[in-house]
Amino acid sequence: MSGQLADPKAARDHARAMAGTVVEAMPILPPIAPDLAAVAAPDDILWEETIAAGGYSSRRLSRGSRLRLIDLQGDACASMMIFNAEMPTERLNVADTVKVQWNAYLGAGKLFLSDMGRVLMSILEDSAGTHDAFCGPSNAAANAAKYGEGRNSGAFPNGRDRLLLGAAKHGLGRRDVHPCINLFKGVRIEADGAITPLIGPYAAGRTMILRAEMDVIVVIANCPHVLDPREEWTVTPLRASAWRGAITAADDAVRNATPEGMRAFLNVEDYFRR
Repeated sequence: MSGQLADPKAARDHARAMAGTVVEAMPILPPIAPDLAAVAAPDDILWEETIAAGGYSSRRLSRGSRLRLIDLQGDACASMMIFNAEMPTERLNVADTVKVQWNAYLGAGKLFLSDMGRVLMSILEDSAGTHDAFCGPSNAAANAAKYGEGRNSGAFPNGRDRLLLGAAKHGLGRRDVHPCINLFKGVRIEADGAITPLIGPYAAGRTMILRAEMDVIVVIANCPHVLDPREEWTVTPLRASAWRGAITAADDAVRNATPEGMRAFLNVEDYFRR
């Protein structure tokens, strides 16, 4: 055998030299978000991260936590799954989220419902108004057909495989990758049943604030929408911030907005009595 073995100490020195490197898309540890000073004390900030184009992230959030998502440049697509953190077999049910609320176009005041009739998260604020409860995430086959390649490790990653990576951080597998909600990219269902994608790009800085109504695991993939008509694989960074907050009060306007929603909140409250 010819040649010399690589020096492991050189690799170590290189790795240590990277300490302190800051790039746009990365989690901030400990989490710091100066623009949240009016709503959260520094010790209450739980999560601060910019999710790269094609990136993913996941986090466990306790009941009452707020999650703010910002479409930084107007072209993010946040494919999101939600699980009951205590019992992940309970998870977001997109069909019930639409059916129970008599509305497929989600926005402020709407709820993300589980397959057990409980509210996982609610939408407190929404300046985007373009979300998709129909199409699910992009996938390897669709990306390969459109962009020539769709592998998780390739240049054009897909939403489904990114969600799988995020779910795996919490001991979940492929069978746990359930239908998701796409935030910041929407669709419109026409009178003849055709689906019209509402892809943008839009104005930078569109924002949503969600409230965790149970202890939840949130998994987010930031990949182009499966119906994005553009030939180029295009998506921009997404900012995620979370902080501790109060559990929903009995007189909360979102909780009491509809009989169906109130029932779902009562199911949550019954769950936490056990």
